[in-house]
Order: sequence, then structure tokens, then C-alpha cells
Amino acid sequence: MTSTVPSRTTPGRGTTGHNAWTVVLCWITVLLEGYDLVVLGAIIPVLLRTHHLGMTAGDATTIATLSLVGVAIGAVCVGPLADRIGRRLLLISSVVLFSVFTLLVPLAGSVAMFAALRLIAGLGLGACMPVSLTMMAEHMPPERRARASTLTMTGYHTGAVITSLLALQVTDDWQILFYVLGAVGLVIAVIQWFRLPESEAFVQARQAEGAQRVPFTELLKPACLRAGIGVWLASFMGLLLVYGLNTWLPKLMNDAGYPVPTAVTQLLVLNIGGVVGLVLGGAVADRRGIKGTTLGWFAVSVVMLACLSVKMESDLLLDVVVFFTGVFVFSAQVLVYAYVTHFYPAAVRGTALGSASGIGRIGSIVGPSVTGALVTAGIGHPWGFWFFAAVAVCAFAAVLILPRGSAETA
Repeated sequence: MTSTVPSRTTPGRGTTGHNAWTVVLCWITVLLEGYDLVVLGAIIPVLLRTHHLGMTAGDATTIATLSLVGVAIGAVCVGPLADRIGRRLLLISSVVLFSVFTLLVPLAGSVAMFAALRLIAGLGLGACMPVSLTMMAEHMPPERRARASTLTMTGYHTGAVITSLLALQVTDDWQILFYVLGAVGLVIAVIQWFRLPESEAFVQARQAEGAQRVPFTELLKPACLRAGIGVWLASFMGLLLVYGLNTWLPKLMNDAGYPVPTAVTQLLVLNIGGVVGLVLGGAVADRRGIKGTTLGWFAVSVVMLACLSVKMESDLLLDVVVFFTGVFVFSAQVLVYAYVTHFYPAAVRGTALGSASGIGRIGSIVGPSVTGALVTAGIGHPWGFWFFAAVAVCAFAAVLILPRGSAETA
């Protein structure tokens, strides 16, 4: 099952241009996921206020959860497929699947259909990020793979900002948000078909493996098992923090006594810090080593999250702490992905990254749920931040057990 379009991986004339297309198209693909991350949250108030399809708050929660479940399943399943049929074809197929079902969401005639469409769209979306990260890493020399992962993930936060800005403009015409997302996705898929080259590392690995399917059990062999356990745990904890903070930070800040405008502003400050951290984290990791940098990033995250449990009288001090929380928490999670692209050989890299992303997605469901329970119990502040700090400690411990070097030398 291979594409008839040339892979364009032969070194020489045009290689630089093809690498540029890989960078741009993978970045935009991740941007689409960032856009989707915020789109449902942005329209839920409108859906409930207008009683769209008779939707209740419970229905909205179910839809949001199923969307994340679809993303988690897609992320887990994509890895073995990417290592079997190739990164390029699978990424294009995933973008098409996600885009088509996103376009259908506004046409849903019932809450059940709305939820089903979001679930299926999530399957395609879940495949997009791990494949994009794999392709980006494999188009970069090993000494720049951390930077490749973190720079790619800046698209994630850019997409979230775009959705927020569009949502402010369309107000009750929420359907436009889905039509824009789906249409842009299909356009990107067409461009990918003509311009996105196959990963040269995949082509070489496939030739070396004799085109044999690489099973998931390869990750359970002694050379990979220790790294796998550490990566799965760290990814779970990392995405728990990312989604828990993005979902509940304004509410936790408000519960701490900060006025609503200040509380909402902190979410923007947090994500700005995230973008800065991604750029900084990748550069440091490529120079100082991915494991050591990730340990340091999670260690500082513990301190920053614990500091947020203390009420601050100065808005400037609060902005600084929240900013550095974003710098270290968000990029620490992505550095875990960077470790995967560095540690595992090309033959199992897609499978490893897909499993890390998929298991991490479970954390993205658990984080908002646990934090929501603390808020409901009236102890969101300070216990929410203490909970996050404890999770960061667990992530630090998970990274600590990771072997240095690569699977070939472990």
C-alpha cells in the first residue's frame, strides 16, 4: 500500500525545497489540531444558550469527552500504520478524514450524530500530530530533532489563538468555525499530495526491514521497554498538565480571589509562555541533551505550579509566574516527544510516538476531570495547583528512568 506519487527523497537538487515543504505542511497540520482544541469549548456556551438540538450541559460534556477519546484512539492506532505504509500517505489520509467529518458536524440532526461525527473526526485528528512530529524529526539531522519537535508544536498554540479570535467574530454563527476548519484541512491535504515528500528515514528503514510489518511488541523488547514505560508515564502526566491548566486555569484563578478579567488574561499569558518555552526548550535540548533538559523543565514546573497555590498581591508577579509556568510545563511535554524521535530507530519510531501520544491523551481526559472534581468540591484553589505540582513530580520521576543515548546503544 504505497503512493504512486514520487517520494522525492533522493538527495541532491531540490532537497532543500522539499524539506521546506515538510516543515511548513507539518506545522500547518499541527495548527489544525490546535484550532480544533479550542473550537468546541468556544461554541459550547452558544450551543447551550440556543438549545441547539436540545443539547444540555451533560451532552456537551459527553461530546467533548468523546472527541478526546477519538483523538486518543487515532494516536495509538496510527503508529504501526505509519511504520508500515509510510508517513506521507497516512498523514494525508488522516487530514482528509478529519476534515470531511468536521465539515459534517454543523449538519448533524441530533446530539448523538453530533457526538459521533466529533468522535470520527477525532480519529483522524489524533493521527495528525504524531505523524507530523515523526516526519519533522526525520527530515532533520539527529542533533536538531528536539528543536524540530518543539518548533512544530508552536503551530498547536497558534491554532488555538486563531480559533479564539475567530470565535469572537462569528458569535452565534458557530457553524462557520467548522466549515473553515474542514475546508482548510482539505486544501492542505491536496497540497500535501503534490508537495509533501515521504520520509527518507522511513524509505531506508523499509528497505532494510524487507518491507516487513513492525509490530507493537517491538516496543516491549528489553532494548525499548524501559524507555517505553518512562515515555508513556511522562506523556500521560505532561498532557494531564497541559489540558488541566488550559481548561481550568481561569476558574482556579477566580477561586483564588482574582477578578475574572485577570483570571482570563492568565490563560493568554500561559500560552504565550508556552510558545516561548517551545522555542527555547528545543534549542537547549539539542545543545545540552534531551533527557537532562526535560528533567530540568519538569523540575522548574513543579516550583512554578506550587507558587501558583499562593495568592499574589502583585499582578505583575502573577503574570511572571504564570508566564514561566507556560514556558516550562508546555515545552516539557513536547520534549518527551522529542526524546522518542531521538531514542527509537526509524523502523519503530512512528509506533513509539503514536503510543506515547495515545497514552498521553488519556491524561488529557483525566486532567480536566480531576481538576473539575476539585473545583466542584470547592477546593480548586489551592488543591488544584498542588495536584498539578504532584503530577509534575511524577513526570520528573518518569523521565529519570529513561535511558540516555538511543535504542541501538541502550
